[in-house]
Amino acid sequence: MNNITAVKGFKDILPEEAHHWHQVERIVRGVFADFGFQEIHVPILEKTELFTKGIGDTTDIVEKEMYTFRDRGEDSLTLRPEATSSILRAYIEHSMFSRSSVTKLFSIGPMFRRERPQKGRYRQFHQIDVEVLGAEEPQADAELILMLVHLFKMVGLENLSLDINSLGCPECRLIFRQKVIDFLQDTHDSLCPDCQRLLVNNPLRVFDCKNDSCRRLIQDAPSILDFICEGCRCHFNQVRTCLDMFGMPYNLNTRMVRGLDYYTRTTFEITVPHMGSQNAVVGGGRYDGLIRDLGGPDIPGIGFAIGFERLMSLLQDRQESPPPPVLFIAALGSEAQAAAFKLCNRLRLEGIRVEMDYAGKSLKSQMKKADKSGSLYTLILGEREIQAGEGELRDMGSSKQRTVPLDNLKSHIVQ
Repeated sequence: MNNITAVKGFKDILPEEAHHWHQVERIVRGVFADFGFQEIHVPILEKTELFTKGIGDTTDIVEKEMYTFRDRGEDSLTLRPEATSSILRAYIEHSMFSRSSVTKLFSIGPMFRRERPQKGRYRQFHQIDVEVLGAEEPQADAELILMLVHLFKMVGLENLSLDINSLGCPECRLIFRQKVIDFLQDTHDSLCPDCQRLLVNNPLRVFDCKNDSCRRLIQDAPSILDFICEGCRCHFNQVRTCLDMFGMPYNLNTRMVRGLDYYTRTTFEITVPHMGSQNAVVGGGRYDGLIRDLGGPDIPGIGFAIGFERLMSLLQDRQESPPPPVLFIAALGSEAQAAAFKLCNRLRLEGIRVEMDYAGKSLKSQMKKADKSGSLYTLILGEREIQAGEGELRDMGSSKQRTVPLDNLKSHIVQ
């Protein structure tokens, strides 16, 4: 028998894991609401042009990883590989900038990249994506980082490492770009094939390479902070001052350039030191020209994305089991089964977790099932109890049992 299995790199989220996700999502939504963010839902399918313009056509995502196809109308469509471009497309299309000078948005959902599957990294993966649109002040950068660190503490993550850097503005980066080319030109043949190609098309991406020999070669490369203009330097210094105001520890990482072309000025990552090369839990930064490049007004923006699967893998020791039912109804006989069905669902409609066995098995079998479910109480119903309008209620913790009226059952199981 040939069973159909999930596509390679695509993962089922089973009920017990989904419960843990919901726990984290509740905390996420609560923290974001406290900081004034609103949720937005955007399609998982977009026009390919959106990502080639937004992400950059020389990035690995666009060149190698996107799921792109032509539909029956011959339009080129792509499953979204990241959420920022989609959120900005919606922001522009619906003229959200006309409603408020600053817009704070977040989204939670699946992304798609055809990468090599590995632990914590899938071809369909999920992200928590956050964007602040319309705020150019450095306080917005610091506030976003503060919220992010606060969120991790709220979900139970500590001992993380925050790296920050400034990529400057396009004018700064043009000078730095040439300095990097000049520095690596003599070692061109020692670079990996990808970096040799990037040195021509997108030289700053060499800093993202995970190849050990390439990383050694760029150790003594120029620092972007030596080439940023006075405006960018002042902005970055104010971001650092705001973080210092809250005693926020961080590492100044001048080799961090982020993987997408649209980043400007402040960039940041939070990593887990013991996770090896794939240790980033969240990355983000400022992208002041992206809204304009996508056809909108010249409005600044900054955001971040958290890998949900990677976050959940770090929370495995802190995950709680789903709450057990309050009541299990063990019904004996057809009349009792019908009454139990009505009672079970009436209580559910009142917000009480209740389970029952529809198979009509023996009392012993049903009591085993009640015990396995972890229910706080079990109500035993037979035809005699139905006629009397009462049932035998057993406290599963103490094994004490008493007779209770069915029309007042709720008061005996909910304190």
